[in-house]
Amino acid sequence: MAGTIDAADVVIRFNDCHSMGRGGERTDIVAVCNTGRPALAMLGGGHWKASAAVRRAREIWCVRTPAMFAAMRPALAVSHPDLDDFCDDYTPGFETFARATGRQLRVIPAAVHHALDAALAAFDPPPYVVPSSGLIVIAHVLDAVAKAGDRVSIAGFGHEGWQWHPFAAERRWVDAQAAAGRLDRLDHSRHGSDGASAGDAPAPPDTTPASRGS
Repeated sequence: MAGTIDAADVVIRFNDCHSMGRGGERTDIVAVCNTGRPALAMLGGGHWKASAAVRRAREIWCVRTPAMFAAMRPALAVSHPDLDDFCDDYTPGFETFARATGRQLRVIPAAVHHALDAALAAFDPPPYVVPSSGLIVIAHVLDAVAKAGDRVSIAGFGHEGWQWHPFAAERRWVDAQAAAGRLDRLDHSRHGSDGASAGDAPAPPDTTPASRGS
């Protein structure tokens, strides 16, 4: 699978990019959770900034719109008081890193998040906080990146993890996109996801590839 992923036009990985190696080496975009503890961990200490995947990436995508998450804070303080740092925004830190290293930084629009919330409602999710970062990126790639005739492939999405993501509904949403011919799965790995890719080939485990061309 690594060779297939590396042959893609674009490969997107997530956060710490755990798929590097078994999921190939090519990395064009690293999509990051830019709020809360995951963001703080990536920006602190230097390990993420010096990682092979981040060094290869030409773009950093922030999956959470700062204004949207700031607006969520009062309600979360009541419903989930343990998530007091969930909405802490570290986008400026990623902006500073991108600027200093000559990379582009993009923030995925809040409209993607809102559209996913509406779409997931059809799959009867239990109460949740937000869709996973991986699903946000898949939706963004399908709606705003991939063009007619592009092949979009995902790998490494086990649809399990943090209890406040609606993973069962997310799996059904992705299966619906696959049934409609909008994407395909390269594997049925139960590992957490790391990225997304677009290119003539699919992506790595822990990756969402969107591949262009057929």
